Amino acid sequence: MALKNLKPRTPGTRGTILLDRTDLTSSVSEKRLTKKLNKNTGRNNSGKITTRHKGGGNKKKYRLIDWKRNKFGIKATVKSIEYDPNRNVHIALLVYQDGEKRYILRPKDLNIGTVIESGPDAEVKIGNTMALRDMPLGSNIHCIELTPGKGAQMVRAAGNSAQLLAREGDYATIRMPSGEMRKVPAECLATFGELCNADWKNIVWGKAGRKRHQGIKPTVRGSVMNPVDHPHGGGEGKCPIGGPPKSYTGKRLGKKTRNPRRQSTKLIITNRRGKKVSAA
Repeated sequence: MALKNLKPRTPGTRGTILLDRTDLTSSVSEKRLTKKLNKNTGRNNSGKITTRHKGGGNKKKYRLIDWKRNKFGIKATVKSIEYDPNRNVHIALLVYQDGEKRYILRPKDLNIGTVIESGPDAEVKIGNTMALRDMPLGSNIHCIELTPGKGAQMVRAAGNSAQLLAREGDYATIRMPSGEMRKVPAECLATFGELCNADWKNIVWGKAGRKRHQGIKPTVRGSVMNPVDHPHGGGEGKCPIGGPPKSYTGKRLGKKTRNPRRQSTKLIITNRRGKKVSAA
């Protein structure tokens, strides 16, 4: 997808870089595949704010995505390419031979009229889904399951893809977009190809108003607050924060939060920093 640089006719357009969405073919979503999306503005079930800087924004509906791709042996045709306000990757509307319609994440170079399929008999083609056991080694894949039948959980962001490196026994070895190498059960499903909209990370929003439309409020630095409001606050003029960085609740930043006894740790061969975690 291409980027477009706006002419600096106003302060809000100076330096602004947005996506050129001319490849989208429909601005109306499939009504039966959408549902109401309530706003919680960062609050939990008791009404307390647990995530700051959220609120407002345009109304949006949730698009029901087919994460399982479990209609094996039934071919589907891509009917339209649409924008999804809930994610950074575009979605494609599939129409199956039996008339059912489903949304999927759009892989790069998947166009209208393309016929795709799921199952062990599907050909090696962008948009097709099959088990890791049946895929050729070296394939670029996305929307990977962690548990057979549960649905895709990994590699779902714009421009991302993983690589199938090896198979041994009941497990397949995958290199994740972060560089992490991990084992995944070979019966898990994955989809061929790289996800579209890789230029999403190059957007320059240009003004605060565009972020407010997304429901994101301004974030104030802790060093300009008062001591009562933040551990970094206080002092005369521009002062150092004094000591290690902390959150507004006083917790030290940079502390590892992953539980080393987590069950999935034994399936990680090399972490994203290149350090060996478990015996391969």
